[in-house]
Amino acid sequence: MRRDTPLFALAVASAAALLWFIPFAWMAVAGIRRAGAGADDLASLWPSGPFGWGNFADAWSSGHFPLWYLNTVLVCGGILIVQCVTVSLAGYAFARMRFPGQNTLFALFLLQLMLVPPILVVPNLCTLVALHLYDTLPGIMAPYCASAFGVFLLRQTFRTIPRDYEEAAVIDGATRLQIIIHVLLPLSRPGLAAFAIVSITTHWNEFLWPLMATSSPSNQVLTVGLATFTAGAEAGSEWGVIAAGTFLVAAPLLAAFVLFQRRFVSSFTLSGIK
Repeated sequence: MRRDTPLFALAVASAAALLWFIPFAWMAVAGIRRAGAGADDLASLWPSGPFGWGNFADAWSSGHFPLWYLNTVLVCGGILIVQCVTVSLAGYAFARMRFPGQNTLFALFLLQLMLVPPILVVPNLCTLVALHLYDTLPGIMAPYCASAFGVFLLRQTFRTIPRDYEEAAVIDGATRLQIIIHVLLPLSRPGLAAFAIVSITTHWNEFLWPLMATSSPSNQVLTVGLATFTAGAEAGSEWGVIAAGTFLVAAPLLAAFVLFQRRFVSSFTLSGIK
């Protein structure tokens, strides 16, 4: 029975991977299939020629992909930079400092993980309007400046680091901020890498909040731009162009996963994420 367990687990994992792969396979095949394909060809996963890159060229020229890429990179990068500062400081406070009501405050802080994001759309929009940040890229970033998941992850990571390193730094005259920057953060690279992966992936795929927080095309991110682009292409039943546009949005994350797959897995393993 024990000898069959690894084989069974491999079969289950292979089946799950196949199910995950099917939509991407259809998207790739539909993207390179000739224009004007019939319904049978569009529904088929089996490539049938002739093929070409016309759908990708049409998608790139029809949408504002360079602008959408730029806005998405700025939003994801800006959020990650600010989050790394806030979650590191908060994680250190909960891991190393002692103050009254610490555990209660930490539990209340983690309640953010239980909130469904759509219920916060209206109050967040009211805050953006009051701060004159509506329809701006900083307005898209504002609600994500702090992360309960990031604080929890950095707190757990800091608690695994022996205090001897901090005590040695204190003897050398280091301040708390210097200890965080020069001692704890370099030793927390796996946890930071895992958090960066989750943060970038989440905000790259975010749709509802960027849609509600912007109104002008110049501030659209990839997901919102793809929705407007898809609405126009769907009206003309240009499914190959839609598949090509979707692939353009997902391609950076897919390429990053393929290139840094081992780093992704090791980061989650070393940080304790199961």
